[in-house]
Amino acid sequence: MIEKFFRLLNSGLLSEMAHQTSSRPWFLELVPLMVLFLIAAHVLALVYWIYRLATEKQSQRRKAH
Repeated sequence: MIEKFFRLLNSGLLSEMAHQTSSRPWFLELVPLMVLFLIAAHVLALVYWIYRLATEKQSQRRKAH
């Protein structure tokens, strides 16, 4: 298995595969990274919102009969 890998490496097949250029525009390459960033930002905002709700002081309510 390892010998086959090294034979492919020496033949240049793997290096050609690694150097293929994409035909897509550069901004389409960034879309998955932007989606991950937005998901992470929303998760952090949700955690912060829950933290603020959990630590806010409750107002004193008095029942008036």
